Amino acid sequence: MSTEHGGSGTQSAGTEDPWVTAQRSPEFAQLRRGLRRFIFPMTAFFLIWYFAYVALAAFAPGFMAIPVLGNINVGLVIGLLQFVSTFLIATLYVRYANKNLDPVGRRIRERLEGGAQ
Repeated sequence: MSTEHGGSGTQSAGTEDPWVTAQRSPEFAQLRRGLRRFIFPMTAFFLIWYFAYVALAAFAPGFMAIPVLGNINVGLVIGLLQFVSTFLIATLYVRYANKNLDPVGRRIRERLEGGAQ
């Protein structure tokens, strides 16, 4: 057994590494579910959005070249929106994590630190 978490590498009968116990806890499962609930849909959204931009650039250059304002065309606007969407996703994640993930993670950490004392 590894001593990565400060353990001696041996567990006495009937005791389990607190990190393993925490990982097996319902709260940890809730934390994983909560993270996946945000990450998977948002990743799918962003990849679709990104590859749509690439596909439009490759297969619809006429559409991407439509002028919007002066020398600014649809392709440039969509390209800049890629940056905007990245910052928006980061902001949404921070809000989601603060509300849904951090409280659960904090409870797990407090239980682990309280059990170590």
